[in-house]
Amino acid sequence: MDIDRTTIPGAGVLHSFRTRGGARFALLTETSGRHRLLGYTDGSDEPTVDIALEPDEADQVAELMHSSPLTDRLARLEQRLDLLTGKRAHP
Repeated sequence: MDIDRTTIPGAGVLHSFRTRGGARFALLTETSGRHRLLGYTDGSDEPTVDIALEPDEADQVAELMHSSPLTDRLARLEQRLDLLTGKRAHP
């Protein structure tokens, strides 16, 4: 996946994505902290989809996008820590 980061003065930060399959979308993180998902059709530089997300909605989408749930990732980190320290970190 190709990812470009652009700072838009007065608006926020735009992360533009292009998948291996050629699909294009973007995430605009506004200076207010709100997020907008933008979708593009082939050959268009203007978004055809613009979805505004409240902070809690953005968190929910981000959690779903992870390859594994947060609790599973934390458990793996705890296991790695146990291996590194040679003891059980959390009884």
